[in-house]
Amino acid sequence: MSHDLPDGLPSRERIAELILRPRPHRDTFDGWQDFRARRGTLRPPAALSADRWGLLPPNRRADYDLFRRLTNVNLPLQQTPMSRKVSRLINRRLNGNVLNQDDPTLAGVMVSGSGNHGKTATVSSVTAAFEDTWLDLHRHLNPNAVGGTSDLHAPIAYVQTPVTASPKSLCQAILNFFGPTPGSLTLPQLVRQVALSLRDHGVRALVLDDINRLRMHRQDDQDVLDLIRALMSFQVTLVLTGVNIPGMGLLREAKWDPGARQWVMPPLESTRVHGLEVTQTERRFEMVELDRFHYGTAKEIQAFTDHLRGIEVHLRLMNAEAGMLTDGTMPEYLFRRSGGVVGILGRLIADGAQEAMDSGQEVLDEDLLDEIVIGREDRPTDTDREAEPPSSRAERRRGRNTVFDDRGTQPGTATG
Repeated sequence: MSHDLPDGLPSRERIAELILRPRPHRDTFDGWQDFRARRGTLRPPAALSADRWGLLPPNRRADYDLFRRLTNVNLPLQQTPMSRKVSRLINRRLNGNVLNQDDPTLAGVMVSGSGNHGKTATVSSVTAAFEDTWLDLHRHLNPNAVGGTSDLHAPIAYVQTPVTASPKSLCQAILNFFGPTPGSLTLPQLVRQVALSLRDHGVRALVLDDINRLRMHRQDDQDVLDLIRALMSFQVTLVLTGVNIPGMGLLREAKWDPGARQWVMPPLESTRVHGLEVTQTERRFEMVELDRFHYGTAKEIQAFTDHLRGIEVHLRLMNAEAGMLTDGTMPEYLFRRSGGVVGILGRLIADGAQEAMDSGQEVLDEDLLDEIVIGREDRPTDTDREAEPPSSRAERRRGRNTVFDDRGTQPGTATG
């Protein structure tokens, strides 16, 4: 018997399943498939007023509150002007590479940015969407399958760079995506196994996340860079993500090609990556920076406000009204608190929504959000508050960006 309500509230069993289900990490095949299948499927319950909520049976009120808490802390991934730029580049590179029938070495993509800017979420989303399209194109069959085998079909392989990286540990991390790896393999054997696995599983793109874990002053990390460059000869597109890629030394030997607008990596000259037969074709990467929101022009302000509106319609607070996050000085306040960083903004709003439910306020405002601490530098200290005149806080809030204001006709200006 279903206990779903007409307004779409799932049964208690379904809510429990959503909360308690296993969450395999996406750096395994099963985890990646789970992420790909479930991304974007969580839908908020119908918005109920306090009066309508009061008409529910007591046990269903608890179910409703639990489900809306679940949705309030799982804010939707939205396309922003910054993430669209990244998505377009990755899509262009993936589609161009899978159609390329001549070049033995496929160009790759580097996605750089500071922490909490949404690099992993953006890259995972766009590559998962590519996998959906690729599987549909081939009716979920591996077009390169080897006869007589039953290899997994994995158009996308997502791998986290090992904390202490070496050629062997990176090879093992790639192989672990597909399942347990045989023990006691030499580096040449591991490299060969990686090449075979990428081919046999039909991998079209290899995502290496947290590439900033490499420290290029270490010999092992330089060997890993050689391995990464060699992987570009395996007919897969490399997508590298990390914090401050230009500053970590990964591109130290690369040269900028202004015509192609790409970083050109020199060909391998060492034999540190044993067992590989790689071409001497130049290895190319396009690098894109995933930036934060800015708030200096009308276009930038509109983009930030649109993002807030997308969050607002997802939240479920019973006293919330349209414009809760977008009217008055709230956009400026949220931008100041978050610095325009998507991850920090999401954490501030998600934590604020929980506090609004727990306190019974059931709406977000600046006073409530002032109590949410997301970083030591984010909130004035008690000493600062004591030294601040009582009126200054209100004056500070009244200060706002006036770029959208209609100032009307100026005195003495002709109107007709």
